[in-house]
Amino acid sequence: MSRANLNDLRSFMAVAQERNFTRAAARLGVSQSALSHTIRQLEARLGVRLLTRTTRAVATTEAGQRLLDGISHHIGQIDAHLDELGALRETPAGTVRLVSSDLGIDQVLWPKLQPLLRANPDIKVEITLDNGFNDIVAEGFDAGVRRGEHLAKDMISARIGTPLRYIVVAAPQVFETHPKPQHPRDLAELPCINFTLQSAKRSFAWEFQENGHDLRVKVDGQLAFNNVFLVLEAALAGFGCAYMPVELAAPHLKAGRLVQVLDAYCPFFDPFHLYYPNRRQPSPAFKAVLEALRHTG
Repeated sequence: MSRANLNDLRSFMAVAQERNFTRAAARLGVSQSALSHTIRQLEARLGVRLLTRTTRAVATTEAGQRLLDGISHHIGQIDAHLDELGALRETPAGTVRLVSSDLGIDQVLWPKLQPLLRANPDIKVEITLDNGFNDIVAEGFDAGVRRGEHLAKDMISARIGTPLRYIVVAAPQVFETHPKPQHPRDLAELPCINFTLQSAKRSFAWEFQENGHDLRVKVDGQLAFNNVFLVLEAALAGFGCAYMPVELAAPHLKAGRLVQVLDAYCPFFDPFHLYYPNRRQPSPAFKAVLEALRHTG
């Protein structure tokens, strides 16, 4: 039996981590049919089945999980060594894979990365939208974006945004049939638009402060989304109260399309941070991305 090609192992890792051939193919930049062929050849050479495929998902077999556990760290080390060699290049080049919430992408990543990418055509950035809490090492990302209070202790972090403030808003017509809330607990009597955390399979509790103490309120309503921009659209359509960053609501508040309530209870939160594992020698591309994101001008 010949030893597996390193690229074949990378292909297997991508499918195992994404649990989906379509997403893995997009991540690798190959066609789905080519990726399926690669996996079949790898399984044939090894003489074991590595993946089980259903109509909805892909999962590792026992043999596949053992292979994934055995190679992930070593391939990560190989990538790190290749990054170190890449550091000898004068011009930053390479691919940086990031994962972030929709808000982090809209408010921080996309505005700050555009000038960098225009000035450095050899840098490629892959951004995955995920509002959950990701294990960036296991999922093959170089870095992720989270609010500061949610950072893992074993990660390096860099502040890349300003403090965040979430507020409660609703379309004016909501308060034509319902009284305006005077306290966060009054939201229990009002239609609200929930924001769901997909990874936790639950709705996000709305966070307030009262007399210096944290106060979390669970709300209910007809709609729930895992995308803050869809929450905004539903609020504008009059489906209830919504909890969102003040920057997102600001133009609609100014235009009178939304009304703010409970202002005195809405605190500031830690800003977005880029978090990433410790690297002995980050690649020039990663360092360029980090500097661009940390830039405050």
